[in-house]
Amino acid sequence: MRGRSALLALTAAVCALLTACTDSPPPPLVSIPPTAVTPTTQADPTQLVIGMDSVKGGYNPHLLANQTTVTRALGELVLPSVFHTGPDGSPQLDTTLMVSAEVTKASPYTVTYTIKPQAAWGDGAPIAAEDFAYLWQNMRSQPGVVDPAGYRLITGVSARDGGRVADVTFSQPYPGWRTLFGNLLPAHVLKDAPGGWTGALSETFPAAGGPFSIRSIDPERGEIVLQRNDRYWGRSTKLERIVLRQAGQADLIAALKAGDDQLAVMTAGDSTMRGLTELGKAVTLTTVPNPVVVELLLRQSSARLSNPTLRAAVFAAIDRDALITLGTGGGPSATLRADSLVTAPSQPGYKPSIPPGVGAPNHDVVNQLLTQAGYTKANGAWLRDGVPLNLVIGAPNDRAPYSQLAGVLQQQLSAAGIGATILNTSGDQLFGTVLPATTTTSPSASTSTTPANDQGNDTDSSVDIAIVPQAVGGDPAGVLAASFGCRGALPDGTTALPAANPAGFCDRGLQPTVEAALTGAISLSDALATVEPALWQQHVAMPLFQLSDVLATGSEITGVNGGPPLVGPFAGAPTWRRSVRR
Repeated sequence: MRGRSALLALTAAVCALLTACTDSPPPPLVSIPPTAVTPTTQADPTQLVIGMDSVKGGYNPHLLANQTTVTRALGELVLPSVFHTGPDGSPQLDTTLMVSAEVTKASPYTVTYTIKPQAAWGDGAPIAAEDFAYLWQNMRSQPGVVDPAGYRLITGVSARDGGRVADVTFSQPYPGWRTLFGNLLPAHVLKDAPGGWTGALSETFPAAGGPFSIRSIDPERGEIVLQRNDRYWGRSTKLERIVLRQAGQADLIAALKAGDDQLAVMTAGDSTMRGLTELGKAVTLTTVPNPVVVELLLRQSSARLSNPTLRAAVFAAIDRDALITLGTGGGPSATLRADSLVTAPSQPGYKPSIPPGVGAPNHDVVNQLLTQAGYTKANGAWLRDGVPLNLVIGAPNDRAPYSQLAGVLQQQLSAAGIGATILNTSGDQLFGTVLPATTTTSPSASTSTTPANDQGNDTDSSVDIAIVPQAVGGDPAGVLAASFGCRGALPDGTTALPAANPAGFCDRGLQPTVEAALTGAISLSDALATVEPALWQQHVAMPLFQLSDVLATGSEITGVNGGPPLVGPFAGAPTWRRSVRR
């Protein structure tokens, strides 16, 4: 203790001496601020954030009005399918869901589907034959559905073994049967749900039967959160959560750069492509063609355009290149010009069939044809019996790029003296109510220049020209029949009739060829060699381009690619992995 006291005394003396030997004040204390650190959320390797243009509903993948990237993504992640598209584009049986699916009888043509006993919806209900029957019943008779032709050949769906076996009978052989019963829906929930077929899937999925389930859909935030489906009987996914997040394209690029989004799937014009390219090696860019072709339909079922001469005049007024330029924005879709009426540019076997000169505006031809159809031009407008020619353009106003194209088409027609009004309606209304409201006016292709139902009726409000998506992901022969086949009775003898095709088109002379292609009696190529030239000659439809997305993949993600043809990247989501930036 005495030693410690001596040490303290010595220290005090030294300090006093040092203080006395200087006439300067002690140096000021220097405060060194801590390094600024921006708080960040710890990256979660089990969660993946995907940026998208839109996550807007509805989400029924079987409706033309819902042919969007987000709806196809949810179908792949949440809903079960009997077959999936393989890497080579051929259908492959989903052995997680199915024991087997095979043709078991030639007459009546029967396909037997055997479902695995453990396959179940997220609420515990089994995936069963009633789900097959529910999809069939709606696909054959509801308006605005995708690829209904194959379903309309079905005469019955019967259940065996407690619903685990479904025997599906057809009125005729159907080689494309493997394209049926994709994206099965939970019949036990939807058959009695308010809104039923369309309404119950307008904002959410009521039950999951795939590797992921819906945790939440937040339209205000523009966000959908999916989580690993703990009731899924197949192999567990690598990721626990996938977040689909909506943003503008500039914000999507910024989020990729910052690492807030690890993946993005978006439409892209030339400016967006430049922004993505500037990210350099931080992302890998892949063009993903969608199973959708944007097309114009000159509807034979409308009072005015039932006149083939008038349809030809409208064709001659359209600047197809300008519409394609606007719709694609100079992005990847610009290289996917659709020059066939049935197959898409990215499909195997695609063969352009467009005649020379189609889509190049020629006002001299317009003038000649309208004069031939009984119109006269006064003060820059075409009239008949004193009534101005005015066409109604229908396009889904809630989906890009259809409404934008409608505005440009209106301007092109106006430049030719043809008045046009745009019908402001949603896709659900357009395909569900407006287009089915008019039926084919003639059992055969019109040949007269002034049909009886076109006498001066230029104020009729039915849609004359529709700008719509044509779904091309299924059986091509089914696409032909659904797009240009005649309306007819169902094969099981019921009084319910399928809705007419969106073009309201029917040519009884072409119908046997369409049906022969559907049932395999002739090849699709032989059928198209007959049907497509006749359709072009009748000026029924003008395809523009195939929609596409750009897939931007960050360096943290492995296992991501463009996916099978006309399916997209989400088919591989169960095996995606994420590493964390360090």
